[in-house]
Amino acid sequence: MNNSVGNTARLLGAGLRALLVLTVLCGVLYPLAVTGIAQAAFNNKANGSEVEDASGKVVGSSLIGQSYGDDLRWFQGRPAAGLAENTVNTRYELQVSGATNKAADSPELLKSVQEAKAKVLLDNTVPGYAPRLDRIPADAVTSSGSGLDPDISPAYAELQTARVAQRNGLSVEEVAKLVKAHTEGRALGFMGEPRVNVLELNTALRDLKR
Repeated sequence: MNNSVGNTARLLGAGLRALLVLTVLCGVLYPLAVTGIAQAAFNNKANGSEVEDASGKVVGSSLIGQSYGDDLRWFQGRPAAGLAENTVNTRYELQVSGATNKAADSPELLKSVQEAKAKVLLDNTVPGYAPRLDRIPADAVTSSGSGLDPDISPAYAELQTARVAQRNGLSVEEVAKLVKAHTEGRALGFMGEPRVNVLELNTALRDLKR
C-alpha cells in the first residue's frame, strides 16, 4: 500500500513538474519569442497590415476588402458574396468569409454575372469612354473564394479609370499613373497574377485630391 501511494505521489509530482515546464516553454517563452521576432522582422504584417493616409490615420487593412457602396468616386473592388452578413465588425460592411459554391452552370450564378456586367457597363460609361462588354474582366463580376478579396486585376482598375477621373475632376492620365504606381507584379516574378490593392489605391486617390 505504501509503495503504491509513494509511486502515485512520484508520478503526480513528475506530471506537475512537466506541466509547469511545458506551460512556461509553450505558453510563455515561445509566444514571446514569436511575437518578438514578428514585431522586429515583420512589424507591419504582424500588426494587421494597416493602411494609413497622408495624415497618418489608419483607414483599414490591405488584407481585407471593403465596400465603397455606390459611391462612384472610388475604385470598386470585387463583388463580395460571402456566406452571411457580418454582425461583429460593421465598420467596413463586410460579409462573413466564404465562397458561394455555385457551379459554373448555375442559373443563379449566370444571372448574377449578367447583372454585374450590366452594372459595370452602366457605372463606367462616361463621356468619351464606354467599356466593351467582351473585355470586362472576370474579377469585375465574380467574387473570390473568400468573398473578401482586397485586390482587383489591373484590367479592372484600368476599366474604371475614366469614370474615377471624371467623378473626381482629375485627368485620365493622372488616375492611370496612380493605377500603374499601385500595380503589383507576380510574387517572386512567377507566382499568382498582377494585382491592384483597392484600399491602397483609393487611399492614394484621396490624398491626391487634397
